Amino acid sequence: MADQLVPEQQLNIELTEEMADGEYANLAVITHSFAEFVIDFVNVMPNVPKAKVKSRIVMTPAHAKRLMRALIDNVKRFETQHGNIKDQEATTMPFNFGGTPTAQA
Repeated sequence: MADQLVPEQQLNIELTEEMADGEYANLAVITHSFAEFVIDFVNVMPNVPKAKVKSRIVMTPAHAKRLMRALIDNVKRFETQHGNIKDQEATTMPFNFGGTPTAQA
């Protein structure tokens, strides 16, 4: 019975008109605990000392690892088509999340 193929299930994903435009973010702040990863997407504007979180995604460590692998794969495919993405110089920005654990982006 192990030789029988399991029919592939298809997942229909709905993208509402409201979500279709997306949110622009130029900073991701990542924190984690033993049970979850929290990714805050932020839009930081030049010379503005305050920025708001535009979106927060909470996921399990296993899903975070799958996301990492998917991003690595997609960046490689992008660079194959369009050339290497140049890293920008790292900038240090002081963050104040009102007691949130120190994060890395």
